[in-house]
Amino acid sequence: MESQYDNKKRFIVNAIYFFLIALIVYVFLNYAINLISPFIFAFLIACMLQKPTKSLAVMLKIPPKMVSIVLVLLFYSTIGLLFSLIGVKLISVVTALISGLPMIYETQLEPFLLNTFDVVEQAVYRLDPALVNVLNEGFNQFVNSLGEDVKNISLSLVGSLSSIASSLPEFLIKIVLMIISTFFIAMDYDKLAQFISRQFTNRNIEVIKKIKQYISHTLFVVVRSYLLIMSITFIELSIGLSVIGIPNAVLIAFMIAIFDILPVLGTGGIMIPWTIITFIQGNYQVSIGILVVYVIVTIVRNILEPKIVGGQLGLHPVVALMSMFIGANLIGVIGLFGFPITLSLLKHLSDTGTIKLLK
Repeated sequence: MESQYDNKKRFIVNAIYFFLIALIVYVFLNYAINLISPFIFAFLIACMLQKPTKSLAVMLKIPPKMVSIVLVLLFYSTIGLLFSLIGVKLISVVTALISGLPMIYETQLEPFLLNTFDVVEQAVYRLDPALVNVLNEGFNQFVNSLGEDVKNISLSLVGSLSSIASSLPEFLIKIVLMIISTFFIAMDYDKLAQFISRQFTNRNIEVIKKIKQYISHTLFVVVRSYLLIMSITFIELSIGLSVIGIPNAVLIAFMIAIFDILPVLGTGGIMIPWTIITFIQGNYQVSIGILVVYVIVTIVRNILEPKIVGGQLGLHPVVALMSMFIGANLIGVIGLFGFPITLSLLKHLSDTGTIKLLK
């Protein structure tokens, strides 16, 4: 009897303990990480550049600090150039699309609605001619209302772009802080690493080293897994769009496959609007073909993603899918990748006996 009581007491204590840990992690990821994210990314980038810095310093017989400064400059210059080119192109395309919404409505959607209404009107007239006037009045109100809605949506989207632009100063401040911090951390990385290691016992240092090695390996595995998923999506889209007869099918498939990495939008962010637009334009076969390709790609991805990611991380597909879903809903993109990696890390530490978590 006393043994059962002790077991229940131990279970309650462990449950409260893990709940508090989960709560602290959630609060940290959801709130505190936004404040310290520039410094976290700066440390990770500096850490990533350490091996090439030391190798080049030995090879060229140059002080490591000088090499680290040059590598950090090259890293941020390359990233900045790529993001600038992509950002300018993306902004111009999105702005043109948003400003062209009213014209698309007038030239594409409204004629489609009028043609559809003519067919419906003829069918209603055969059934009951008295209903035609009521139908006409309702349709006119609908078209006028829809036109106003399209204009309002266009204006609100332009306003959203303006609000995004107004938030750029805060974002730029974080970027500047991250760049400056990267320089300082990269130059004094060894001193910082030694200072941090002195704050822990030898056992804790060993655990931290294991965690670092496992996370580095796991991040590589996750990137490799999503590259595999992206490649499968690219092949499916290339074949599907080529069969439909879409020009430049391979190039379009490549762009959609890259867009598919985004957890919220994915392939649907491009293919669903594309399906609707081609249907309105009267290209019914192409529209149905694009929809079929989208459905196939989505089904295959939803089946393969938990198996590939979960298998690489040592998690059951259901556990991987659940952690990805919960993480994405709680924290977004960080949670989508962070939750499965965290679960995989805890399982690894438990399997190796570093911590006693699972039986």
